[in-house]
Amino acid sequence: MRVYLVVIDESEEAHNALRFAARRAADTEGAVHLLALVPKQAFNAFGGVQATIEEEARDRAEVIANSAAGELMSESGLMPQITVAVGDSKVVIDEYLRDHPEVAALVLGAAAEGNPGPLVTHFSANAGRLPCPLFIVPGGLSEEEIDRLS
Repeated sequence: MRVYLVVIDESEEAHNALRFAARRAADTEGAVHLLALVPKQAFNAFGGVQATIEEEARDRAEVIANSAAGELMSESGLMPQITVAVGDSKVVIDEYLRDHPEVAALVLGAAAEGNPGPLVTHFSANAGRLPCPLFIVPGGLSEEEIDRLS
């Protein structure tokens, strides 16, 4: 079974990547894994404050991932696997790919204008060392164009 990994957040780019991955998974009888990332908070001398900030960020990431899962379920009937992870996004994604050899493609969305985004920039520059193909969904595509291409 083909598994498409989508890094999910509130951006339009993530929405486009999810739409593309959902359509590909439905067409190939595959699955979608959603990875919501929570940045590690800088050290704070008041540990309780730091823990509260991290907990709120994790809760927010879970809400975003569950919302995306609901969108995916209603559009394609696919129920994704959801993971929320804390840490440096590039490291977390590398570890996820290493720990999940069933992932057939990493699907990222690029910004419609300007810099394509830090994850697209990093992973496209290092695509030769990835254990799977990297799909980059251009941010300027409409939903209809994504549907036509996927």
